[in-house]
Amino acid sequence: MKTIKLVIFLLLFLPTACEKIEKDAPDCIKDLIRKPIGILTLCETGASVDQFLFQGQNVFVFSPGSCGADMAAAVYNDKCEVIGDLGGFTGNLIINGERFDQGAIYIKTIWTN
Repeated sequence: MKTIKLVIFLLLFLPTACEKIEKDAPDCIKDLIRKPIGILTLCETGASVDQFLFQGQNVFVFSPGSCGADMAAAVYNDKCEVIGDLGGFTGNLIINGERFDQGAIYIKTIWTN
């Protein structure tokens, strides 16, 4: 009986306990973290989403994690529109004609696994 109660407890409460998404992140960003779509691939470990101020807007960098070599980090605006990719095979640092590493101001980490 204790085992059944433990399993029910884990099924009910574990999914919400593991979610580490900042509550003030835009809903569409939360949705992308919970259920990656299209070419967005997040590894089971080492992935993160960081918020930056870049070119006068909040942007979110989806760092894919450690499951593949030369994977690019997708950069989204707060409307969940892709504005570019960082890194990858070519080592790209340019978003909208500006070097991201020189123009972006780190705000906070929104999510990490």
